[in-house]
Amino acid sequence: MQSLSSSCSRNGLAVKSSLIEPDGGALVDLVVPESKRGVKISEAEALPKVKLTKIDLEWVHVVSEGWASPLKGFMRENEYLQSLHFNCLRMENGSLVNMSLPIVLAIDDEVKENIGGSGSVALVGPDGDLVAILSSIEIYKHNKEERIARTWGTTAPGLPYVEEVITPAGNWLIGGDLVVLKPIKYNDGLDHYRLSPQQLRKEFDRRQADAVFAFQLRNPVHNGHALLMNDTRRRLLEMGYKNPILLLHPLGGFTKADDVPLDVRMEQHSKVLEDGVLDPETTIVSIFPSPMHYAGPTEVQWHAKARINAGANFYIVGRDPAGMGHPTEKRDLYDPDHGKKVLSMAPGLEKLNILPFRVAAYDTVAKKMAFFDPSRAKDFLFISGTKMRTYARTGENPPDGFMCPGGWEVLVKYYESLQAEDSTLKQTVPA
Repeated sequence: MQSLSSSCSRNGLAVKSSLIEPDGGALVDLVVPESKRGVKISEAEALPKVKLTKIDLEWVHVVSEGWASPLKGFMRENEYLQSLHFNCLRMENGSLVNMSLPIVLAIDDEVKENIGGSGSVALVGPDGDLVAILSSIEIYKHNKEERIARTWGTTAPGLPYVEEVITPAGNWLIGGDLVVLKPIKYNDGLDHYRLSPQQLRKEFDRRQADAVFAFQLRNPVHNGHALLMNDTRRRLLEMGYKNPILLLHPLGGFTKADDVPLDVRMEQHSKVLEDGVLDPETTIVSIFPSPMHYAGPTEVQWHAKARINAGANFYIVGRDPAGMGHPTEKRDLYDPDHGKKVLSMAPGLEKLNILPFRVAAYDTVAKKMAFFDPSRAKDFLFISGTKMRTYARTGENPPDGFMCPGGWEVLVKYYESLQAEDSTLKQTVPA
């Protein structure tokens, strides 16, 4: 379904279509057809090899399925500079598409030397399997300090993605056109949740969605989240839509060490649907394969742009999206309101309808999650992610109505398992 060339207005909100046109006009699909796979594998075997990290492989997955459309590979220098300095790419027709995070592949001096004058390389996964071919390659300098400063707005030590990915990476970047030898699978029991943009669009069509609203999260779903999502659906129905569909889209790539792991989050999300907190008939739960940068207003543009390609025309944004605490100071790294403000102004995101959500907190009088009422602020309790994790770790129950019982039980069991592991380790380490 294509977006309408002229937008209409419902209750003052510009509406483009139920399934928004992907950036560049068509979804990128870089996976080799099965009929040509053998030939491409033989070609890859003869090429110089570049070993991928686990996070590099996540980016191959992202690019191959079209989440970053119209990008067709790892960025060459001109694309990298546009992304780094302008947060967007200019198309041949002069239009702009948002691209706020550089999607790049780093190599070291030894790998660069081994590539020599070859115009193509084979990409090898962490397990040694051939994954992809990168062709018409370009190798250029990896200025790490500039990349970090422009992406995060700081070079302070302790940024999770920087420490995991950029600091240990090589001093060169290699860009080129990507072809992926077969669909990326993780064999972790969750692959059935990893729907590509093309698969999601087909599912929206199958459900006859006339609006799709996306909600990204990297935390367990509590009843405040559910309140926001259900209220958004109510608002869309009031605007005249007949069948708005929620895309509950947890991030599935790299996350920092103290975040709840993906498998636990997915089990918790399934309990939320089982307990009826969200309606399974109007909700699609799928994994977004991107790694997490924790780069605040810069990164939230990437999160929104990727959902355009998945077919969502509404994007819910809240307080401090993609943010984190400052790594060396006791404050937020980013202004908590800047993410939603940036999204409303970002070049290349004009066709996406941004839905800032109201603040939800625990109402101690009504004993449930509710929208915060400043006139009786003393009645509300704000339960942060840190506080929620503390409850679960210590076995203390949160207030009734904070989270569905089935979902809370999943978290308690996870933290109990961590404590059991810690206890076992302490017993096996000699004094």
